[in-house]
Amino acid sequence: MAQEEGRTGAQHNALSHTIGAGWRELATFLTHTARPEPTAEGRFVNYGVERGSTVLFPTIADLNNDGDKAHNHQLVYGAMGNPIQHELEKLLAELEGGTHTQVVGSGLAACTVPLLAFLNAGDHLLLPDSVYGPTRRFARRFLTRFGIETTFYPPMADEQTLQRLVTSKTAIIFAESPGSHTFEVQDIPMIARVAHAHGARLLLDNTWGIGAFKPFEHGVDVSIQALTKYPSGHSDVIIGAVTVAKEDDWLPLRNAAIEMGECASSDDCWLTLRGLRTMALRLERQAVSALEVAHWFKNRPEVVRVRHPAFPECPGHEFWKRDFTGASGLFGVELRSDITVEAMQRMMDGLTLFGIGASWGGYESLILPTTGGVTRNGTGGLPQGAAFRIHIGLENVADLTRDLEQAFHHLTT
Repeated sequence: MAQEEGRTGAQHNALSHTIGAGWRELATFLTHTARPEPTAEGRFVNYGVERGSTVLFPTIADLNNDGDKAHNHQLVYGAMGNPIQHELEKLLAELEGGTHTQVVGSGLAACTVPLLAFLNAGDHLLLPDSVYGPTRRFARRFLTRFGIETTFYPPMADEQTLQRLVTSKTAIIFAESPGSHTFEVQDIPMIARVAHAHGARLLLDNTWGIGAFKPFEHGVDVSIQALTKYPSGHSDVIIGAVTVAKEDDWLPLRNAAIEMGECASSDDCWLTLRGLRTMALRLERQAVSALEVAHWFKNRPEVVRVRHPAFPECPGHEFWKRDFTGASGLFGVELRSDITVEAMQRMMDGLTLFGIGASWGGYESLILPTTGGVTRNGTGGLPQGAAFRIHIGLENVADLTRDLEQAFHHLTT
């Protein structure tokens, strides 16, 4: 028994080391990229915040030469970008491995702007059934008004199943890996093969996998990020980004953003760029801490399932192991069938270190019930009983598990 426990402990330590490896590799890049060049007169370490709407030009000729500037991260007008936004976009494009990035006003806008940029009336869209809820609503409530048909496919669909769902009008296959709330890891290279064989684009919501998954090395055409989460890292910014793999896709994306008035304030871009400086350190810590807390849940008799991509029982674990260099601090937990939702809510109310609220990716730990709040078209994949999503912050793991321990008493009282 002791020998078995030793083996399990060694495996856990090895996984903890592996899960943070990708972040350690990014630390130097995030510290030194998009920094001001030193001058003979001296400069501050960081860029300043420049707020403005009107951009002044010395001559009419310079003013009229705005076509190329608008598509090359240069100043034209405040609504088309600001200096710190352009620096942020260059860093993100390099981080994701793409050609260009467009910063937008929110994570949801990062999902909707490329859909509007690359879909036309009468097109067909494939969305995973595990997609972020607001993206699902956008397709159902908005895209249908323009004759765009949406089919929801099983997130773990094999190649044959996906091929059957593609039509002659399919313009986009959308992926979200891991899936929202249920954490299925998708086979992105396979989905890319299917999309490209039919002349469609593959769009990926890569928010969970920022820095740990290289989208364009696996066939993705457009990568989506809610910068609200780990890049800003302090729960005080709403912002998003869209990165393209190919130059050919930059023009329609950029034009769509301009025509819809999509932009982000200088202050929000500055805060996000500042957050990125410490993201590698934060995410390495949070990923390892989350794994420890996930193991704590796994050993609890009240828990029947822990939805964490690093665990072999998580759907698509083999794809996570093959394609990712790390993990995030977000995962899901399902309780025994005899534990009621009311008991789970009492447990959550009894927590002192976990905030109850939406979003994730900040420095604080959060918890959110998922029972009854997740929509699926297909059968299967959803928790059968009381379940919640949990985000692990920067707190001491021992403090978090002690807090969970005392709160779990509410499950049986």
